[in-house]
Amino acid sequence: MRLSLDTAQLDFQRALARMLKEADTPSAVRAWARGEHGPGLALWERVAAMGVLGLATPETHGGSGTSPVELSVAFTELGRHAVPGPYVETVAAAALLSRLAEHGETAPAAAWLPRVGAGSARLTLTLPGGGPYALDADACDAVLAVAPGTDTLRLVTAHGPVRPSLDPARRLARPDGGGEVLAAGPAVREAAAHAADLAAFAVAAQALGVGCALLERTVAYVRQRTQFGSPVGAFQAVKHRLADTLVGLEFARPLISGAAVALAKGARSATAEVAAAKATACDVAYAAARTALQLHGALGYTAEYDLSLWLGKARALRSAWGTPAECRARAMQLFFE
Repeated sequence: MRLSLDTAQLDFQRALARMLKEADTPSAVRAWARGEHGPGLALWERVAAMGVLGLATPETHGGSGTSPVELSVAFTELGRHAVPGPYVETVAAAALLSRLAEHGETAPAAAWLPRVGAGSARLTLTLPGGGPYALDADACDAVLAVAPGTDTLRLVTAHGPVRPSLDPARRLARPDGGGEVLAAGPAVREAAAHAADLAAFAVAAQALGVGCALLERTVAYVRQRTQFGSPVGAFQAVKHRLADTLVGLEFARPLISGAAVALAKGARSATAEVAAAKATACDVAYAAARTALQLHGALGYTAEYDLSLWLGKARALRSAWGTPAECRARAMQLFFE
């Protein structure tokens, strides 16, 4: 089966890439890491205006319908440009509310989804298996929380102190207990599982973009850095490292595309295919980070150099919404069903 983007999807990719390239995202990332959300939120509005946040929202609530393929395109570009903000969590929260609406719990969806799609509301979430911390809760309007071992969805508006992570632009906080109960019952469990799959899928696409950016920046650097009178990129060992990185990224790309198709079809194998895509993409992005760090030499260790923004993100995404071991365990289910 050939997996390729159609003309409209390619146009969407190019337009988003062009906008993000002109946006000076490194400055927005550094401001976000300091808790200054202004530049990042201005960029959030521009991303929302291009329809990215409506890709997990049904048309009945102002979105464009659930579009996993377009989501993969969008999140690859968000990762390529290291855009700060809880995009993964907001899209996953929208998917959770949309799925609850399909089960008859329409009030939360009606209250939040039009605002999410328009970019005027930001949501983050904590789900069973995703850890106790919510990403960027200090920049969000609310936290959707499903506690482990429960079937109750709560809307939480207060949280504990913000903690740093391996990626300085990924700020974590533990939501306070309590909050308004939005829904309860088996439908919450099913919707939470769907949202977790979509979050893992979006992280996989984001990691692919991070890996691509690291490779592009490293190739540009080794072409201009010289040693013994020759560009470093001319050395055979350097070529091998870069070629291995490229092969890994190109191997991860069809896994993400296949997971997008499985999610779009609602296939039983979707969870396993998403897990395989995330494990592969995040491992490849992490390998790309190691290659970039080594080939940049001491320069790669400096926080002032923009490369550090992608290095930290590659490491943080590796464990976000499923560690490599957890994802591989879920992927193995594909072979035993």
